[in-house]
Amino acid sequence: MSSLFAKKSMQVLLAQAQEEGSDTLERSLGVVSLTALGIGAVIGAGIFVLSGIGAHSAGPALMLAFVLSGLGCAFAGLCYAEFAAMIPLAGSAYTYAYATLGELFAWIIGWDLTLEYAMGASTVSSGWSNNFVEFLAIFGLKFPLWMAYDHWTGLRTALTTVCRDALHAAHPELVQGTREFSAALLALVQHPTPELTAKAHTLLNAPRLFGVELGFNLPAFLIALVITTILVVGIKESAKFNSGIVVMKLAVVLFVLGLGSHYVNRANWGSDWHSFAPFGMGGIGLAAGLVFFSYIGFDAVSTTAQEAKNPQRDLPIGIILSLFICTLLYIGIAAVLTGMIPYQSINIEAPIVRAFLDYQVGWAANIVTIGSIAGLTSVMLVMLLGQSRVLYAMAHDGLLPKKFFGDIHPRFRTPWKGTILAGLLAAIVGSVTPIDDIGKMVNIGTLLAFVIVCIAILVLRRTDPDRPRPFKTPLVPFVPILGIAFNGYMMYTLGKWNWIRLIVWLLIGLVVYFSYSRYHSEVRKKLV
Repeated sequence: MSSLFAKKSMQVLLAQAQEEGSDTLERSLGVVSLTALGIGAVIGAGIFVLSGIGAHSAGPALMLAFVLSGLGCAFAGLCYAEFAAMIPLAGSAYTYAYATLGELFAWIIGWDLTLEYAMGASTVSSGWSNNFVEFLAIFGLKFPLWMAYDHWTGLRTALTTVCRDALHAAHPELVQGTREFSAALLALVQHPTPELTAKAHTLLNAPRLFGVELGFNLPAFLIALVITTILVVGIKESAKFNSGIVVMKLAVVLFVLGLGSHYVNRANWGSDWHSFAPFGMGGIGLAAGLVFFSYIGFDAVSTTAQEAKNPQRDLPIGIILSLFICTLLYIGIAAVLTGMIPYQSINIEAPIVRAFLDYQVGWAANIVTIGSIAGLTSVMLVMLLGQSRVLYAMAHDGLLPKKFFGDIHPRFRTPWKGTILAGLLAAIVGSVTPIDDIGKMVNIGTLLAFVIVCIAILVLRRTDPDRPRPFKTPLVPFVPILGIAFNGYMMYTLGKWNWIRLIVWLLIGLVVYFSYSRYHSEVRKKLV
């Protein structure tokens, strides 16, 4: 039993960090690139996609949901920063758990991070596709619905379209974008007549296999493959590509804040607490758990520790700075979005784009669409980057096949096989699964990782208090305890089905560990 909790010593970890050779990663990232990677992953899905889902759970109090998520991430981020400076290796929370809690916990969190990053990339590829379809519409080009969405999202989109047309015809006095129109449309979509449902299936026009309608999100599938190719080519090229996109999407976010504020109707925020937070603190907590996905980019920065030029200094800066910038922008966007459109009628697939279209500001919607596509592209890049680096770290410890996941391309110096596998998985899942379902799975896995990192800080401060720490988490034990409390609460709000999915995923991981990993572990071999 004791071998299940065998730890990697700090001496071994630091020696690995100094290794160089053909089978190691290239150190080429500075503080600007690391901060841009953080912003690249954080600014994207939260603003351009998941803000719509969160608004339907919290109402105008979506602003507070982002504050709650941001606080949970801030506490965890300070803990990540200490570990990233101490242990500048690929693997992120997986490596930190190995050093403090032992191999079994390290495996659990590594397996958990696989769920986080792979499903995260799938979520974003689906959101990217939604915005790409809107972009093509600018030029009058239309994807068949069954090729632009998974089946369930395509059918919902078709039903919303036919219900909107029916409502316009039956009640021409209702103006699109108003609270009255939104409420009437929502009621019609939730309780459509058989005739409207039949029209939706006709509009979807999906092919059938054995009598079952098909749906395949082709743009989501293709963009995941494109990003995978970029990541295989090299980390320098990936970082440059990401930095260019970050500049573009930050400009678009500031544009949304500036122009969108002119269309804000304060009545949409409500006149009292009940109208501001129509679902109470429970709704705010649920929305925080849902939009929490928006923040997971900052921990992906730590997965590039082995590719940072000066990780002890630059990683804490990159983690904390990217998180701070993105939190401020999220709160601002949440305020503008819920002020522009009554929360009941905020679009789920492309909320900000649809908000400007409701005000007939097509040119602004076009700019936001381009920014959304750019933003989501960089998020996907960082998610798949983080995924391959975690698999690389686990392979080097013997917990996964090293010949596959630890194989470095002789020319590009990237873990190319693991990158390709992660990209294919993201492409397939993102093309056939609704975005909100994938997002919930990602969130609960990420929250678990954050809780474990906060626990690990408490453990390491007690077991190795004299270890040099280039960056120290302030106010220990209060900051880690608050991180555990905030992130644990958001896990609780995600409901039993997400807990069931997480438990099933972890059980599958334990089967892999006890059937393969424990017999190939490099750390366990040294104990024998």
